[in-house]
Amino acid sequence: MGLAAPTLFAAADEAPAPATSEAAPAEPAKDGFDFFSDKPVAAAEVVELPPEKPAWQTVGGPIGLAAFFFALNLIIWRLVPFSSHSIDINLRNFPPAAKRGIAMAVVIFGIAFVFGASEISYQLNLHGSASAYFEQMSLGKLIAFSHAHLFGFTTSFFIVGIPFSLQFNQLRVYQWVFPVGLAASLTDVISWWGIKFVSANFEWISLFCGLLFSISYGWMLIGLLRVLLFPEVIWGSDKDKDERLARRRAQQADKH
Repeated sequence: MGLAAPTLFAAADEAPAPATSEAAPAEPAKDGFDFFSDKPVAAAEVVELPPEKPAWQTVGGPIGLAAFFFALNLIIWRLVPFSSHSIDINLRNFPPAAKRGIAMAVVIFGIAFVFGASEISYQLNLHGSASAYFEQMSLGKLIAFSHAHLFGFTTSFFIVGIPFSLQFNQLRVYQWVFPVGLAASLTDVISWWGIKFVSANFEWISLFCGLLFSISYGWMLIGLLRVLLFPEVIWGSDKDKDERLARRRAQQADKH
């Protein structure tokens, strides 16, 4: 009994302390790198950066894509030269349903372009730049993104560009608006792949092509809506300008 008490007290003294909710701080690794520290990394070998791409890719790539855009338009011009003896169609003579439908389609596609522009602004504000946006985009999403936009660009420019080109077939300059806008949209989609996999310098090509096909579409939109919705307005680009002006003068003379 005399030895039991001291033994019990010693066992009580040596009992483990109750566990607390606070975990012991992690010890730094043997190489001195503390993962939980907010200090800058001192060892250069810890951070691995991809090798810099050569100038023929970062500079030559965007230049080559710009050359592709101009070469595409030159090839189209060579294969399909301008002809002033094309079919003579005046949208003002179309049935009312056709004129209303074309006008509505032009406006709806214009609204779609506005939403697309707002999406670009949103993504740039969210990620800071186009290169950062495409960098976080997966390959599968970029494929689907390109697929959807190529279909959208082709459909919209086809539906709007055909009646526009038929209406102003007598003007050589106007025959460039449709194909140039479509070529710019194709080049823009190609530039997205360059931004993601080659260099941020492709952003300049994307910006140039985006402005170009927007101006092209806006030009066609204004021209078609003026013809379809405001038939009394006469511009110098109208194929029947002289005839309509003569008819207007005759009506004014009869009134007097």
